[in-house]
Amino acid sequence: MAIRQTVSVLLLAIFMLGTTASATVFTLQNNCSYTIWPGTLCGNGVAVLGGGGFTLPPAASIQLPAPPGWSGRFWARTGCNFDDSGNGKCTTGDCGGLKCTLGGATPVTLAEFTLGGGGSSSNKDFYDVSLVDGYNVGMGVRPSGGTGDCQYAGCIADLNAKCPPELQVVNSGSVVACKSACAAFNTPEFCCTGDHSTPQTCSPTQFSQMFKNACPAAYSYAYDDASSTCTCTGSNYLITFCPTGS
Repeated sequence: MAIRQTVSVLLLAIFMLGTTASATVFTLQNNCSYTIWPGTLCGNGVAVLGGGGFTLPPAASIQLPAPPGWSGRFWARTGCNFDDSGNGKCTTGDCGGLKCTLGGATPVTLAEFTLGGGGSSSNKDFYDVSLVDGYNVGMGVRPSGGTGDCQYAGCIADLNAKCPPELQVVNSGSVVACKSACAAFNTPEFCCTGDHSTPQTCSPTQFSQMFKNACPAAYSYAYDDASSTCTCTGSNYLITFCPTGS
């Protein structure tokens, strides 16, 4: 019996070591001049990273390992105020508390990932930085140690400074976020719904083109896949908030 238990423990240790070795490491770095509260959301129930949300002061970083097959998103929340129990709200990207169980309220910049493995037939990771839900903070995703295309994805430009008046979200006299045209006008041609629900019938608009011109390495609208979805295999990822230090 003792020998059998020892073998079982060794097998479990080997399994756990293999799982750890194959984990993808996300490094979240705050290059903004102010504190942010990153939110994380798992889209497929595999694992909650970072407890769903946490505080990240300027110049700080945190590493979050994710298992194979993980799918989810990261975003920055700004202007947050939480009590000791984690209750409170944020000016942008709010998710109802310090620990997110829902996605961030729009407008919000998103970094989206679907990792390979985990029973998938593909070992490729798919990732992008999306402005489809608007913009609140600049973000960049840089892969390291992987193979394949492994492109940089992100939005370095300060779109709040370039945001048209009809898309602006203003707080205390300052533009704190820039809505998507869908959120601002809620019409099929801007939301790619109804008669405009296919790539053939939903074309870039003046607003999505403005996003694309400013941030060519980010998703600008629902059918911007060809120039915005990136792939890499066996990589770790550096996610930088305010990549230019703005």
